[in-house]
Amino acid sequence: MMKKSSTVSSNTNTTSTRNGSSNSNNSAVLSQKNDNKKLAKEIKSLVLWKSPLKTLKYASLEVLFLIKTNVDRLLHQRALLIGILTLLCGIAVLVYTPGHHQQVIESFKSKGFFIVYWLGLGILSSVGLGTGLHTFLLYLGPHIASVTLAAYECGSLNFPEPPYPNEILCPDDNGNTNHIIPSLWSIMSKVRYEAFLWGAGTALGELPPYFMAKAARLSGNTTEELENLQELEKLQKRKEKGEKLNLFDKGKLMMEDIVERVGFFGILLCASIPNPLFDLAGITCGHFLVPFWKFFGATLIGKAVIKMHIQKIFVIISFNESLVDKFIDILALIPVVGVRLQKPFKAFFEGQKQRLHRNTHKQSIKSSDGNLLASVFECFVFGMICYFIISIINTFAQSCCKRMRKQGASADGGLSKKES
Repeated sequence: MMKKSSTVSSNTNTTSTRNGSSNSNNSAVLSQKNDNKKLAKEIKSLVLWKSPLKTLKYASLEVLFLIKTNVDRLLHQRALLIGILTLLCGIAVLVYTPGHHQQVIESFKSKGFFIVYWLGLGILSSVGLGTGLHTFLLYLGPHIASVTLAAYECGSLNFPEPPYPNEILCPDDNGNTNHIIPSLWSIMSKVRYEAFLWGAGTALGELPPYFMAKAARLSGNTTEELENLQELEKLQKRKEKGEKLNLFDKGKLMMEDIVERVGFFGILLCASIPNPLFDLAGITCGHFLVPFWKFFGATLIGKAVIKMHIQKIFVIISFNESLVDKFIDILALIPVVGVRLQKPFKAFFEGQKQRLHRNTHKQSIKSSDGNLLASVFECFVFGMICYFIISIINTFAQSCCKRMRKQGASADGGLSKKES
């Protein structure tokens, strides 16, 4: 009887300890979930229009942290640092030393600025800073439209250089009225360099998510860089359970599936269409250690060749002279505001045509003549750039807050382990 009672008491003790440990585990999980919710709420509220001073403080700390981290990395790679300094000194000597090579330097300056300008705009469009700056809509698209309108008005694509491409002027005919109707392919050929460079810039802007995910996979760090993959796993589980997913979530799962199954041609397909979810393709390829040239090659062909040609064709056809005239005529059919809308559009296109002939007619265009539409577009561009800068500040502040909270949590966890 004594043995039975002792065994019963030992069983009850083990079950009680198990229950106690399970309860403690459940409470720990619940507290962690609550902490995550609080952190997510704090990060979401960290924007300039809600708490400007706090956001600016965290954004400044993040900028200082990034500068310090990158400087430390550069100082640890002495060979690279010496190489960069030597290269910069050599360039400075070539630029400031007089001689026959200055003609080559000048051509490099003009072409180099052209290359850096369009590549930079492409990178800004896709690099993932803030909301991304839609530079096709703001810069490349209007440039292609201006070339198209000028081609139809001038009857030629031989614009004088300079000032092209900074400014478009009709060539001086000197009495020769040998005008031709430009073809779609000739206009596409005229803007091929800037379009390709912009597309190559968008391909370069997709590399950071790929490198971050690849580095995280190789180092075994799955806490920060692979949050998107963890989100995809959750979506996959929801899909398997039969839960309803919205169109955006379905698109995420579909793109991951295409990239993972089809490989090179899957990446090429995703890069060849306007795709706001392409960051996930880079993260997926980095996580599964897809070779760099396989990922970048498919992305470059898709964005700089296929997608760029589709966008060029769309803009050139949309700004065909006859279609523009029809569009202005159709505006008048809109009730009440139709005629009022037609006037600024007519004045804008007439002003553009006059500007193209400034070198022949030697006339100055007043800024107030039909410039309402141009002013509206300039305000739109300014607003987009301001919003882009604000979104970068918010992103820096939120990433700083997340990093500091995680560092604090890991420090607290280390202390609790030592105490136990």
